[in-house]
Amino acid sequence: MITEHALLPVIPGREVEFAFAFAEARAIISSMPGCRSLILSRSIESPSRYLLLVEWERLDDHTIGFRQSAQYQEWRALLHYFYEPFPLVEHFQTVP
Repeated sequence: MITEHALLPVIPGREVEFAFAFAEARAIISSMPGCRSLILSRSIESPSRYLLLVEWERLDDHTIGFRQSAQYQEWRALLHYFYEPFPLVEHFQTVP
């Protein structure tokens, strides 16, 4: 299992719009093959910053299956204009 970690810096003042758009985008990513779970959290100290954690079966499920899909284009259209700067995305594996 792989955990995608994305720190989402939403433009201040657009948090409510982002939350509504993300509610729609959640259904897109959740339906993708290999997506096991997803959690979006909002920072208490910096309310314009969100943390997205997505569990994928395999790295390729995210980097190829999702990112190279038509569904990703829908995801981008819904969310990418909320970010400044663009999010940092990293992938993590559990350490045995």
